[in-house]
Amino acid sequence: MCCIQIAICDDETKELDKMEAILRAWHGRNEFMIRRFEDSAELLYTIEEECYSPDLILMDIYMPHNSGIEAAKQLRKQGNACRIIFLTSSKDHALEAFEVNAFQYLLKPISENRLFTVIEQAVRDIKREQSRYILLRVDNQLRRVAYGDIVYCEAQGKKQCIYLQDGETIYLRMTMAKLREMLSESRECTKVGGSYIVNLEHIERMNAQTLQLDNGKEIYLPRGAYKSLREKYFRYYFGGKEEFCI
Repeated sequence: MCCIQIAICDDETKELDKMEAILRAWHGRNEFMIRRFEDSAELLYTIEEECYSPDLILMDIYMPHNSGIEAAKQLRKQGNACRIIFLTSSKDHALEAFEVNAFQYLLKPISENRLFTVIEQAVRDIKREQSRYILLRVDNQLRRVAYGDIVYCEAQGKKQCIYLQDGETIYLRMTMAKLREMLSESRECTKVGGSYIVNLEHIERMNAQTLQLDNGKEIYLPRGAYKSLREKYFRYYFGGKEEFCI
């Protein structure tokens, strides 16, 4: 499970201190990292320039230069779907918060118990989402790729190629063993020989010699691989909660 990245953004140091203290008190059952930002422009810059990818942002709405709402709009335009909890002293922006798909809108002063409850809800969602994604560094940027979007992976020398269902190919400099390790929590991804990882969801048909994927790719099966792959395929579809090691 990935460490949860939490950003807190407020132009008042005492509010940042308060939020961080609450988070530290709540820390016990969770692994996370906190970064503090004194204005939303600094937060946006860090996300873009440092490839910072917070899972959760706790952000004041009223800040100089760029409001929390405007910062959220920019994040959404960039395709950033991280969870945002707005902290504010006014109800006036509740509709705008809804429009940028805020996770929650809390009025100051915020009780510790109320914030605990909301953060717990957000973290449960984040963990559930993380369990369905692989986090990759692509072109010096962090990118989440859903397991279900992966059709297959292929080793090409020292390079790994990940073929997605929309036709895109992601190229990574790593070993196949490392990629298999990164995909180990996926039920649907399983190795085929030494050069391939295939997504069971995308298999159209197979026989003792080949398997056909729904993007048209045909993969020749190593000798003796068919029986094991067929068993995994049927357990995946009919075995409920069976887990598979890739």
